[in-house]
Amino acid sequence: MLPRRTSRASRTPRTRRALLAVASLTAAVLALGACDSGSASTPKSAGTSGPSVIAPGKPGEAAETLSAADAAKRRGEDDSPNTADFAYARMMIEHHTQALEMTGLAAKQAASGQVKRLAARIAAAQGPEITTMKAWLTAHGGDKRATEHRHEAMPGMATEAQLKQLRAARGKAFDTLFLKLMITHHDGAISMATDVKAQGNNIQIEEMADDVIAQQTSEISRMREM
Repeated sequence: MLPRRTSRASRTPRTRRALLAVASLTAAVLALGACDSGSASTPKSAGTSGPSVIAPGKPGEAAETLSAADAAKRRGEDDSPNTADFAYARMMIEHHTQALEMTGLAAKQAASGQVKRLAARIAAAQGPEITTMKAWLTAHGGDKRATEHRHEAMPGMATEAQLKQLRAARGKAFDTLFLKLMITHHDGAISMATDVKAQGNNIQIEEMADDVIAQQTSEISRMREM
C-alpha cells in the first residue's frame, strides 16, 4: 500500500508555525547582541572623555594627568605670584619712574610739538601704571618680600651721565637725544614684559605686561618716524 501523501493544505500551517518560531528566536538573539554591543561601545559622557593634559608637579612631586577642563580650572585658581612677578613689578615701577623724569623735561626743553605731545602721552600712560603696580605689590604682600636688583641690570635704563646730558639739552638737540633714549627705554620695557610673560604666574601681571608690549611697541614706531 502506497504511503499517503500529505496535501499542501495540511502542510502549510505547521510550516508557517515553524518559520515563525525560527524568526522569533533569531530576532531575540539579534536584539540581545545589539544591546550588548551598544553597552560596550557607548561613549563616555563629556565630563569623563576628551583630551588629557599632563600637568607638571611642584618641585619634588610627580606630574598629573588632568582633563582639559580640570587643567583650565587649575590654571585659573593657581595664579599666585612667583619671584618673577614680584621682580617685574618692582623693576617696572623704577623703570617707569625714570621715563616720567625724562618726559617731564620735554614741555620746556623740546623744540618739536610732536615730541612734546608724545612725551605727554607716555607720562599719562605710565603714571597710572606705576600706581597700579604699587597697589598690586601691597595687595600681595610685596612690601614684605624684598627683591634685589641692580639699576644697571634693567634693560633700557638711561645712565646718570645720559640723564645729565638730557637735562642740559635744549631744542632740536633735546628732541634727538630724547627720542634716542626713549626708544632704548621702551625696548627694555618690552624685553622685561616678554620675560615675565614666560616666567611669571600671576594673571594680572601678565595683563599689565601685555599692555606694556602693545603700547610701547606702538610708541616706538611713532618715535622712529619723527
